[in-house]
Amino acid sequence: MAGAVVEAHQEESPTATAQAASRRWWSRWPEWSSYLAVAWSLLYGLAGLYWALGGEGYPFRKTADDRASASILEPSSASVVAPVIAVFCAVGALVGALMIRGWGTAWQRKALLAYGWLSVCVLTFLVPDYSLLGLLVFSPLLLVFAFTGVPGNQTLGDILYWHRGNPVIVFVGGLLWAAMTLAYQRRTSGQCGRCGRGAVAAAPWTEAATALRWGRWAVWTAVISTLPYDITRLAWYFGWPLGISDAFLKDMRDTPYMLEIGLGLGIVSTLGSLLTHGLVSRWGEVWPRWVPVKRGKRIHPATAIVPASIVSVVLIPGGLMNIRGYDAAMPGTNGPGMFWLVWGAALGVATYSYYLRRRGGCRYCGQGQRLSTL
Repeated sequence: MAGAVVEAHQEESPTATAQAASRRWWSRWPEWSSYLAVAWSLLYGLAGLYWALGGEGYPFRKTADDRASASILEPSSASVVAPVIAVFCAVGALVGALMIRGWGTAWQRKALLAYGWLSVCVLTFLVPDYSLLGLLVFSPLLLVFAFTGVPGNQTLGDILYWHRGNPVIVFVGGLLWAAMTLAYQRRTSGQCGRCGRGAVAAAPWTEAATALRWGRWAVWTAVISTLPYDITRLAWYFGWPLGISDAFLKDMRDTPYMLEIGLGLGIVSTLGSLLTHGLVSRWGEVWPRWVPVKRGKRIHPATAIVPASIVSVVLIPGGLMNIRGYDAAMPGTNGPGMFWLVWGAALGVATYSYYLRRRGGCRYCGQGQRLSTL
C-alpha cells in the first residue's frame, strides 16, 4: 500500500512540480518586475543619450504624415528632448534601485513613491498614443499577415514601423514601473506584497457586496461611454455624415474599405461593452451552458482580469490623444474617441471590483478566504 502511494506520488510529481514552479515564478513579480523596470530605465536612458549625441533613430522627430504618431512628444527636436529622456531615465534607474533596497525614511519614501507614480503616468498614459489600441484590435489580422503577407503593395514594415513601435516600448516601461512602485508601496506600508492586504481590517468598500454595487455603476459608465463611437461609425457607413462634412464622408467612401473598417471597429466596441457585463454577472464567474467543455465550471479570475486590465489601460492614452487632437469643425472625428478616457477608467474600476470579489485567500499572508482551485 505504501509503495503504491509513493509510486502514485512520483507519477504526479512532474505536473505538480511544474505547477508549483509556475506559481513561484509569477508570485515573485514584486522582485523581477522591479529589476526589469530598472533595466528598462538604463537601456532607454542610454538610447536617449545616444540620440542626444546625434545618433540615428530618434523616434519623436518629424516624419511623413502617414508614419507619424500622435505622441505628445512628436514632433520634437532630439537636441531638446533626448537629453531630458536620458536624465529622466537615469534618475528613474536610481530611484528604482533605492526602491529595490527598501530605502528611505517616511518622507523619503513619499518622494520615491511620488516620482514612481509620476513616471507611471508619463510613460503609460501621456507619451503613448492610439497605436497601442490599434495594435491590440488588429493583432489577429497582423498574425495572419505574418504568414500570408499584407494585401496590396504593402509589407508588415509599412504597418509596424519604428514611430509606431516606440510608443509600445514606452508603454511597457510604464507597466514595469507601475509594478515596481506598487511593490515598494506595499512593502514599506506593511501590506502583503502579493495581495495588498494589510494588518488592519479591510475598508468597507472592499467587501464583496459593496464592491459589486459600485462595480455595476462602473460597468454601466463603461458601456455608455462606447456609444458615441459606435453610433458615429454606424451612421457613416449608412451615409449620414454625423459630426463630419459631406466632403469628408465622400473621401472615406472613395477610400477602399474605410467605411467597412470603421463599421467593424464599432461592432468590436459594442461587443466589448457587452462583455463588460460579465464583470458583474454570474456568467462572468461560471462558464455558460453554451460553452463546450467548460460549461458549468468556474472561470479562473485571471481569464477576465488580464484582458480587461489591458484594454482599460490602452484606452486611456487613446482618449487623451483624441482630446489633444479635437477638431471643433468636425467633432465626429475625435469627439467620440475622447470618451475612451472615461471608458478606460470605468473599465479599470469595474475590473478592480471583479478582482476584489474573486481574489480569494492569499497563500503568502494567509488573509482572506481562499477560493477553490480549478
